[in-house]
Amino acid sequence: MRHLMSPLDFSVEELDRLMDLANDIEANPEKYAHACSGKKLATLFYEPSTRTRLSFEAAMLNLGGSVLGFSSADSSSAAKGESVSDTIRVISCYADIAAMRHPKEGAPLVASMHSGIPVINAGDGGHQHPTQTLTDLLTIRSLKGRLGGMTIGLCGDLKFGRTVHSLINALIRYPDVNFILISPEELRIPDYVREDVLRRNHQQFKEVIRLEDAMPELDLLYMTRVQRERFFNEEDYIRMKDFYILDKAKMELAREDMMVLHPLPRVNEISVEVDSDPRAAYFRQAQYGVYIRMALILTLLEVTVC
Repeated sequence: MRHLMSPLDFSVEELDRLMDLANDIEANPEKYAHACSGKKLATLFYEPSTRTRLSFEAAMLNLGGSVLGFSSADSSSAAKGESVSDTIRVISCYADIAAMRHPKEGAPLVASMHSGIPVINAGDGGHQHPTQTLTDLLTIRSLKGRLGGMTIGLCGDLKFGRTVHSLINALIRYPDVNFILISPEELRIPDYVREDVLRRNHQQFKEVIRLEDAMPELDLLYMTRVQRERFFNEEDYIRMKDFYILDKAKMELAREDMMVLHPLPRVNEISVEVDSDPRAAYFRQAQYGVYIRMALILTLLEVTVC
C-alpha cells in the first residue's frame, strides 16, 4: 500500500507515467468512466477548501466511484477531541482511499502511519500541498511542452505558501530551471527552503522585491495570494495583502509566450482584466487538477484500465 505525502514520493519517471495517464484521461474520459465503480473516496478536510476538495470529489465521481467525508473539523469527531490516528482507523473501515487536509504540519503523515487505506496529503499547514504540485507540473508540461529549461517567477507569499514550497522541491529535479523569488522582505522564502533545498542542490535562484523587474525574464509566473489564515494579526495581513497586483500594464512587460499560473483562490493579486489574456492559464490549471487527481487515485488503488 502506498501513500502520497510529498511530490518527492514519486520518482521523475513515476511522475512522467502519472502525467501520461492524466493526459490520456483528458483525451479519453469515457475510457475511465467506470474504472473505480464500487470504490469509495473519503475526503477528510479539517480546514475549509473549495477547489481541492471538490476536485477530489469530481475526480472520483468521474471514475465511477463514490465519495464520503467532512468539510471542516467542526463537522467531524475532531470537535469531540478524536485524534487523527483514531479517525483514519475508523475511516479505513468505510472507504478505499482518503484525501486529508489539516492545518497542522505532518497530520496526514501521522494518518498514513495508522491507516489501512492509501492516504493522500491534500495540504498540511504551511508545509506541503503535493496534489497542487502535481497539478502545476501537469499544467506546465501540457501547455509548455516541457518541465525543464525555463525561468520561473514565484510571487507573493513565499513564506507561508505551501504550494510554492512543494513546487520548488519538485522542479529542482528537472534540468536548467532557474527561479526568481519575488516577495517583500516579510514574506521571503523560509531559510530551510533557501538553504536545504535551493543552495544544497546548487539551484540557480535570485530574490527580488519588484515584480516589474522580473517580468521580462520569465517563461512562467506563479502568483500566490497573501493568506490571511497564516497571519497572527490582522494589521500585518492588511499591510501585505495588496503588495503585488498583476495587471494589464505589468503583463505588457512579459514575453508573448509567458504563462501565468495561480493555485487559487485569488483575492486582489491578479486583476480580472488579465483573465482574457491568452497567457492566463489558472482556470485551465484547475481543470488539470481533476485529471491528475483521477490519475493519482487510479495509481494508488492500483486500478489498470486497458
